[in-house]
Amino acid sequence: MIVNKATKTASGYLMLFVFFLMIAGNLYLMLYYHPAFSLLFIVIFFIMIGFFIVNPNDSKVLTLFGKYSGTVVDNGFFWGNPFYGKAKISLKARTLEGDKIKVNDRLGNPIIIGTVIIWRVVDSAKARFEVENYEMYVKLQSDTAVRHLAGSYSYDHFSDEEGQEITLRSGGDFINGELMKELKDRLALAGVEVIEARITHLAYAEEIAHAMLQRQQATAVVAARTKIVEGAVGMVHLALEKLKREGIVELDEDRKAAMVSNLLVVLCSDKAASPVVNTGTLYH
Repeated sequence: MIVNKATKTASGYLMLFVFFLMIAGNLYLMLYYHPAFSLLFIVIFFIMIGFFIVNPNDSKVLTLFGKYSGTVVDNGFFWGNPFYGKAKISLKARTLEGDKIKVNDRLGNPIIIGTVIIWRVVDSAKARFEVENYEMYVKLQSDTAVRHLAGSYSYDHFSDEEGQEITLRSGGDFINGELMKELKDRLALAGVEVIEARITHLAYAEEIAHAMLQRQQATAVVAARTKIVEGAVGMVHLALEKLKREGIVELDEDRKAAMVSNLLVVLCSDKAASPVVNTGTLYH
């Protein structure tokens, strides 16, 4: 495996001075001695090829006849061996907004998931020589990592009561952290560092979305009804205890049962109750 190594090259400004000095000297020799000195322009031409510029947050990977010679990461104007091959590798942070892909979660449910990944190259030599196209490599490995992550966890808790199991929907920072770990392992070969990775879109696939929505709605209705019943039972118990404690009315077991039934109907009904006024006695 190729190891990235920083290298130093000559100052471009110094060599630019030498370059113009050689041009002037060559012209003098041609004019005052012999025209054959014009052949020195070939040397001057090769000197000119050696100039290159490294912009901020860029690097130049140098190769000499197929052999890696080093990486220039300093910014500025430089001169190197004219036979150097110079490949530019950007070190800037980049954002990869992944396509929304359809995958199966751990339970086999089809879901749609999308991610955003912020990454940058930290090892120019690996990015240049270890993979064919490091930008395409990042994209393909990111999709693979997302598919593997989605297949390792359920979209949501399948039972009505949420347990301790981590899911894609409830995992939050843990799921994003797992995605980052997998991406770092996969992209290390290309000399790429993952700065941040987050799930930005998560939904059931269209073919089961309606059924899952109905299940979620049913779960919500059951949970709401459970709370209503718990509250109604407490209110009925409180009413009976207060009637007994303050001696407002004496009720036998049948009358208590009827009262409990009526109160529960009123309190638990999803519509307003229509009261019936009893103009007779309590037992008629």
